[in-house]
Amino acid sequence: MKPIEPCVPLSFNLETAITVTDCLVFAKTGKHLNNLQVAIVQGVWTGETYEDISKGTCWSEPYIKTIGAALWELLSEILNEQVGKKNFRSVIERRYKDLSAVKSVRSSACLNATTSVLPSLEFPDGPVKLTSTLYCDRPPIESSCYQAISQPGALLRIRAPRQMGKTSLLIRILNDAEQQGYSTVLLNLQLVDTAILQDLNRFLQWFCARVSHALKLPLQLADYWDDIFGSKTSCKDYFENYLLPQCQQSLVLALDEVDTLFAYPATADGFFTLLRAWYEDAKNSELWQTLRLILVHSTEAYVPLHINQSPFNVGISIELPEFNAAQVKTLIDSHRLNWTKAEVEKLMFQVGGHPYLVRVALYHIARTPTTLDELLDSALTISSPFYHHLQRQLSTLKKQTTLATTLKAIITAQEPVYLKSLELFQLNHMGLIKVQSGQVKIRCELYRRWLSQEY
Repeated sequence: MKPIEPCVPLSFNLETAITVTDCLVFAKTGKHLNNLQVAIVQGVWTGETYEDISKGTCWSEPYIKTIGAALWELLSEILNEQVGKKNFRSVIERRYKDLSAVKSVRSSACLNATTSVLPSLEFPDGPVKLTSTLYCDRPPIESSCYQAISQPGALLRIRAPRQMGKTSLLIRILNDAEQQGYSTVLLNLQLVDTAILQDLNRFLQWFCARVSHALKLPLQLADYWDDIFGSKTSCKDYFENYLLPQCQQSLVLALDEVDTLFAYPATADGFFTLLRAWYEDAKNSELWQTLRLILVHSTEAYVPLHINQSPFNVGISIELPEFNAAQVKTLIDSHRLNWTKAEVEKLMFQVGGHPYLVRVALYHIARTPTTLDELLDSALTISSPFYHHLQRQLSTLKKQTTLATTLKAIITAQEPVYLKSLELFQLNHMGLIKVQSGQVKIRCELYRRWLSQEY
């Protein structure tokens, strides 16, 4: 049989590897790679272990090992040579180059289909890449954020539960700021060691050091840190007399996962009071007007702060909503799925407009032969793409029984529930509930079904 010229990019990269592997599997089995097989190819290609792949997906490590072993066995049979985790990359690249890897493809339609669909779908884990076609705008939020950060001395607060798209929005704001010629620094407070978080002085030194490093400036803490004046004054001096004057343009400083500090009241009180003071200084100082702050968090601050010392009641507040029906339909179209209005409504009845849950569902359906009905029928089983997400939430609830008790009360309540408690903040941070006009509800039907089964 005459070899089929592959309709794939000439340069061999991850997307090409997925395309070729998918064609090989399709030619042998009549089925495309499912989403777990794609995740395994992606992980192995980048040198990840099965444990690494498990952390970034909704499957356990033993299950991934089982599916991976089956995939290597299938490819070994197709290519008539031993294929495994260690040599997959070298084998697939070598066989692609001499076209033997695509001789068995039944038709170029397979290649055309995979190159037009597969490369455009990223596994829905972590922020949506800046270049991705799967980012969905929520007008007028994006334009409002771009406009806000261009204002001297701006303070922008972005709030939403976990996996609602905060970081995806943040990297687009920073990209827009860079296009305007601003310097940008992004710090994720989840990456700070516990020992540092417990000590305000150490935390503020870490803070100054990380900003210096991000701006590629020499660390000069010894010249500005003085125990006589205290850590907050020393930190302000470091910014006022060193960092900000060194910047040739305005500095956009974004702090992601600000909630991390809420568990350390003394550090949170000192740091947030300092940020509020900088915001107030910008009203009368051209130097401080060059600093624009972005705070990203999942819940309201439950650290007791004086009204005039809190950065959470000033500036511009953005609360990310769920996707509406039109935005979900846009995502469906981006996944090349031709759905009816009834199918859109059926998906949204189960998962609402939760960005992560919607994308998980669409990715799974687009990558496998699974229908929407089949996905929803098996949504609570171990084979469900939601399984790992639900188990992770359940693990947190089991460790904190007061959260589970509060959640059960919300599920079984016959009357509207109104809560003002630490448990409410934590459940909202997890994204399990939503609050409308002070009334607390389970976020979506999927969660209600799952929690009713567990409790």
